[in-house]
Amino acid sequence: MVGIVLVSHSPRIAGGTMDLVRQMVGDKVPIEIAAGTADGRLGTDADLIGEKIRKVYGGDGVLVMVDLGSAVLSTEFAIENLEEPLASATVIADAPFVEGTVAAAIESSFGKSLAEVRAAAEGVKAYSKLG
Repeated sequence: MVGIVLVSHSPRIAGGTMDLVRQMVGDKVPIEIAAGTADGRLGTDADLIGEKIRKVYGGDGVLVMVDLGSAVLSTEFAIENLEEPLASATVIADAPFVEGTVAAAIESSFGKSLAEVRAAAEGVKAYSKLG
């Protein structure tokens, strides 16, 4: 099953997103939060991101959801410092944080591939909330 890491500057945003996902898919999908800095400030921590990627990896890949642009930089740095095959099996989704995470978790819960889980997350950009 594809694991998911939520990289946010805010633990509260990531935690709320996790709560929403857990209401929809339960504990079936391995999901971890990498949010905030080691000293409790808003921000991201590449070491924490790498740790969480390792934790959710079960062989099928890891999708990383990011909230803002600088979270991408921290995640890219974390991935560059991962060992293989984990580094090659970890991708960042270019998707809305909440909606993309929900879509990705649902697809992962169905046992879909990393490419399919990523496509589901990124596909939500095409949907209008207003119909």
